[in-house]
Order: sequence, then structure tokens, then C-alpha cells
Amino acid sequence: MKRLHVAAGVIRCSDGRVLIARRPLDKHQGGLWEFPGGKVEEGETTEAALVRELAEELGIGVTAARPLIQVRHDYPDKQVLLDVWEVSAFTGEPHGAEGQPLAWVEAADLPSYSFPAANRPIIAAARLPDRYLITPDEFSAQQLLNGLSRALDAGFRLIQLRAPSLSPVDYRVLAADVMAMCAGRAQLMLKGPLEWLGEFPGAGWHLTAEQVRRHAGQGRPVPVGQWLAASCHDAAELELAMAMGVDFITLSPVLHTATHAGAQPLGWPRVADLLVGFNQPAYLLGGLGRADLMQVFSAGGQGVAAIRAFWPQ
Repeated sequence: MKRLHVAAGVIRCSDGRVLIARRPLDKHQGGLWEFPGGKVEEGETTEAALVRELAEELGIGVTAARPLIQVRHDYPDKQVLLDVWEVSAFTGEPHGAEGQPLAWVEAADLPSYSFPAANRPIIAAARLPDRYLITPDEFSAQQLLNGLSRALDAGFRLIQLRAPSLSPVDYRVLAADVMAMCAGRAQLMLKGPLEWLGEFPGAGWHLTAEQVRRHAGQGRPVPVGQWLAASCHDAAELELAMAMGVDFITLSPVLHTATHAGAQPLGWPRVADLLVGFNQPAYLLGGLGRADLMQVFSAGGQGVAAIRAFWPQ
């Protein structure tokens, strides 16, 4: 069965809300909400198809767009490749040119709408930023709090509290302080034994590669709706992470990095190969910074994860 190639857009207005449309009742997955778009025709590029489809469906002209995520999904009656782009600027006023209902919704509210099953990773990608800040390990708890305050003021919305040199007790005390600091401003991801999960229901959890391998086959350790991420370095770990139902991953090291000086970098071609068929958002880590974002998008990544490049000086 040939996989149906569909171009879709996560369309944002100036206040960050996302446009969704309800599928006609007489179509596949009718009555559910979707990100607008349509079939890529033979010989057509994804971007050209997106521009054409959004003009036909919504009456808008796309002026700024970039790749967001690709999702391959098998329904009982068809196989689809959803080639999703983020549309950050357009001309015209969107309207249901084919009579379809439209809604502008907050990205955080997308999970409360009924979408086709293939859209779950797209919803995650639409809710996640393009920068993932990981805290450095050489600072005291107070220095970390000071730096995180500056990072929040600088607009970071996804933060991993990584402090392996702290004792378990000190880490958990710091985690509680950072959770309070991030409330309403950023999503905090914690690391540590899964036995700590019950202490921090409001935080997301970032699994180490060793935890992914050790707990593989035991299912998702946190409820759907609580962010779950994992560190991955090869195809086997990507497969295990996807089987666990993670919401996103970090893939590293892309380039040489001072943090893991002895690690063999993956390089851009290998990264792109690994992300083909991986249906979840992936942050690329290792020797990267804000200037690498466009190359990250082209390789299939959600954005950049970094320690030194993002930590406020």
C-alpha cells in the first residue's frame, strides 16, 4: 500500500494561538479536528503543496514557514506520511473556504481537542519550543537559581534541571524551588530515580539512556499529559524510547562537545537518517547553539538542546 503524503501546517497568529479545522463528516476520520493541509501531488514539493492547500482551504498566502515534524502512521485502511510545517506568517484572513469550521486555540489546550491518532506527535511539537535549556553542573544551588531566573526572563520555556553532583536530598530541595520559579512560565523537566516521580507530579521527567534501556518493556512510567522525555544516542535507544511512549527526546552528540569530549559525534547525515521514521519531536544536542536552528529543522529536529550555549552568562 502506497503511503499517502500529506502536507499540513501548524499555523500561528501573532499571539501564539494555533489554527485548527474540523474534518468533514464524510471524509476519513470525519468530525475530528486537524491541522489544515492536504495531499502532496506527484512532482510537487511539500512546501509548494502546503502553500497551494492553505490558499485553497483557508484563503491565505503563506509568507514564512519551516519544517516542524514528519509523522508516519498506519491506519487500518491507509498509511500516511504527515509532513508538517510551522507557518509563522501569512497574508489574508483564514476562513473555511470549503465550509469547514475553524478555531484559534492556545497551544497548551490542543490535547483537549479530538484529533486523529496520527496527530499526537504533532500536538506535542506544536506545544514545544525550539530551545531546550539544560543546566550546567559546576554551579551551586543558589547560582543555578540565579541563572535560571535570568533564563526565564530571556524567554526559555523548556528547562531540564541537571545537577548530578548534588546529593539526592539537595537535588530534590532545589527541584521544588525551581518548580515554584517556573510555574506559569516554563515547563520543568527533572531527572532522577523513577521512585521520585510521586514527589513532583507537576514536573516532566527526562529519562537517561540507561533508564530507557533498564525500563524498556514496562510501558510509560508517567501518565499521558505529564511530559516524558529521554536521552538517546543511537537507533536502538530511539526505538526503545518510542516504545515507551515518550513525548520527545534529545539525540546526541551531533558534534564534538566539551561536556562529553570522548564521545564520537553522530554528524549531520547520521542524525537525519536516525530521525527518518522516528515519529516524536527530537532536540539535537552536542556542540550546537541558536545559530544551528535552521540546520536542525532541515535534519528533522524540533530544536536545539544546549548547556553552555544557552546558559546566561
